[in-house]
Amino acid sequence: MTNHQAPAISPVSIRERTGSISAAEIISVLKGEITALHIKQAFSSQVAEEITANFIRNPGRKERKDGVPGEYVGASHYRKDASTYFAEAKDARLHVEALFGNLIDPVRGLFNALKHELHDQGIELRLARSEDGEANICRALSWSGGGTYSLEPHDDVAQVLNAGNDELPAVANNIVAALNFYPSMAEEGGNLRLWSYKPTVTDRKSLGVEATGYPYSAAYLETVPFRDLQLKAGDIGLIDGGFVHGVTGQSGIGKRRLVLNSFFGFARRDLILWWT
Repeated sequence: MTNHQAPAISPVSIRERTGSISAAEIISVLKGEITALHIKQAFSSQVAEEITANFIRNPGRKERKDGVPGEYVGASHYRKDASTYFAEAKDARLHVEALFGNLIDPVRGLFNALKHELHDQGIELRLARSEDGEANICRALSWSGGGTYSLEPHDDVAQVLNAGNDELPAVANNIVAALNFYPSMAEEGGNLRLWSYKPTVTDRKSLGVEATGYPYSAAYLETVPFRDLQLKAGDIGLIDGGFVHGVTGQSGIGKRRLVLNSFFGFARRDLILWWT
């Protein structure tokens, strides 16, 4: 590791509380005033259990093929061109809708509330789109497997910079926010770990992760302080995805860790894009 400079430490501001998430807090993350937001008991255990059951019986559930053990429903823009991503999003749309069945969907509920609030401020919030289609509201991810990390340390900006379609790369010039709803959590572990480190393009190039932001080695991050968010079913986590973050290992027995994940951020001062 001697050929790499030690990571520059960036201060992290984390807000944790119980109750419903507010549009003002979400906008604070998008503007860089808060690094991370952890809202406990943000949606009901009944809704959480039903989404989990809908995931387990979902005919659109697939094995991940990106080196991370687990399953997913939906589409990811990760390492895909626009036509592939939006085609996958279209194919998965009914399966994503089936995660919620007849429920009042907490993801769309948040999206619509935020859209309304931003509209009053002259800012449009919408799903990312191209001539090939439109993004879905979220995707569902379930992890399995042990080890130190269920998901290795990474950042979410590199993949957006290299998204290669008309809309998304513009968001990488601002804050790429990662929004997670947790319908099910492992009994132990599976926490969101956030390092006080926001890599630059130069950092990524020196580490060979400029196209993916994945993974940052434990040795490289050794001197960087971190915080763990202890998550439970019904919680919401929202972070500035430019900071390196990962998921700690979880116990192999008991409940699965299921996350509904979306990304969003400013493409222009008057436009926020939302995608998966």
